[in-house]
Amino acid sequence: MLYLYDGALNVSKILKDWYDEEANSNYGAYIPFVGTVRSEDGISGLSFDIYEPILERWFEAWQEKARAKGAIIKMAHSRGDVMLHESSYIAAVFSPKRRVALEFIDEFVEDFKASAPIWKYDLKDGQRIYASDRSTAIKGSGILGVKK
Repeated sequence: MLYLYDGALNVSKILKDWYDEEANSNYGAYIPFVGTVRSEDGISGLSFDIYEPILERWFEAWQEKARAKGAIIKMAHSRGDVMLHESSYIAAVFSPKRRVALEFIDEFVEDFKASAPIWKYDLKDGQRIYASDRSTAIKGSGILGVKK
């Protein structure tokens, strides 16, 4: 359950929709994580490019790990521009047990930051500037890891 949106995410709607979708699934835990664009270095927002085929494979590998524990993971991410104090990333784990959900959300978010093929740009002074100082090259990505 990977969802990609153009622009900022509607956090309350997405979280409510996900809760409603799983309300009768007998999960004992629903742990969401919401990432919000914060003010730093004079930016007015962030912009995102996504390489969807690799992201889908990466996400499916996480779904398989979750299924092995009786859980599911849902994720939403923005494409394009997201302004300050808006959300660009939401992830949630639904699990029969809270410990599984708590551990999975932590591992998932950390691996997302290190491995997802999403490139971040600062929006500053009307320009879109690659945020190389806050980016991590994707292991095995070759030229995809050094986008400028």
